[in-house]
Amino acid sequence: MPFDTAQRSLEHWSEAGRAEMEAFYALATEDYRQLTEARDWASDLAGHADGGRVRLLDVACGSGKFPTALLAAGLPADPVVEVDLLDPSAFSIAEARAALAPPFVAADEHEVFLQDFVGTGYDIAWATHALYALPPDQLASGVSRMVGALRPGGFGAVAHASSRSHYLTFYEAYRESFAPDATPYTDAEAVESALRAAGAPVAVQTVRYRTGTSDRAVAEGFLQRCAFDDTVTLEQMEGRTALGAYLAGCRTTDGAYAFEHEAYVITWEQP
Repeated sequence: MPFDTAQRSLEHWSEAGRAEMEAFYALATEDYRQLTEARDWASDLAGHADGGRVRLLDVACGSGKFPTALLAAGLPADPVVEVDLLDPSAFSIAEARAALAPPFVAADEHEVFLQDFVGTGYDIAWATHALYALPPDQLASGVSRMVGALRPGGFGAVAHASSRSHYLTFYEAYRESFAPDATPYTDAEAVESALRAAGAPVAVQTVRYRTGTSDRAVAEGFLQRCAFDDTVTLEQMEGRTALGAYLAGCRTTDGAYAFEHEAYVITWEQP
């Protein structure tokens, strides 16, 4: 039976996976900080408000790290942003809802996979580091649902790591070493292609940055979450041929870990 990456991801978005999730965000919070600096999100929100309010679809909302990062960066209080939270995990929806603060206001909840979502009329829809476990054979249908959710003139955004980024290269090495039947992660290049095929006139910005730590416990928790596998220790990862070789290339001269990231910020205005 194939190793179902999407199901394993869903199982880790749970109360039982909280410690692993928190270890992951010791480094991955930087993903969202970098994203806040990539463009003027306040203008995006204000420029697509309807009657002083924005109706936003947060696709695969996770634990609400992107709204949290925007608030930390000083997002203005206006316009009010009414957020519909979409995620197949009830745990994630509850976490994201708890993270919202003005101008974000929680609205509806949709506990479904993106490819099963039905909804229209949103001013903005975004998916921030959220679609990795969307199976390649369901990417087109999922992306078309996101594009179709926007009103004419609405704004869409997807932030996603490229095939050259740590998340994708690490997972390929993990698959080779531990789970050859696992479904690959979806990369940003595939998301861009699917959006274009769905009729979205996308623009793409590339963001490059580095995260790292000298704390092996932090590195282990981060990497376990990258694989959605908390049964494999850092020592076991380092000891496998493919994954060990990749991780050796991530070590600095003082023995710390440093991970190279490349993310696409893909945006479009709905025709």
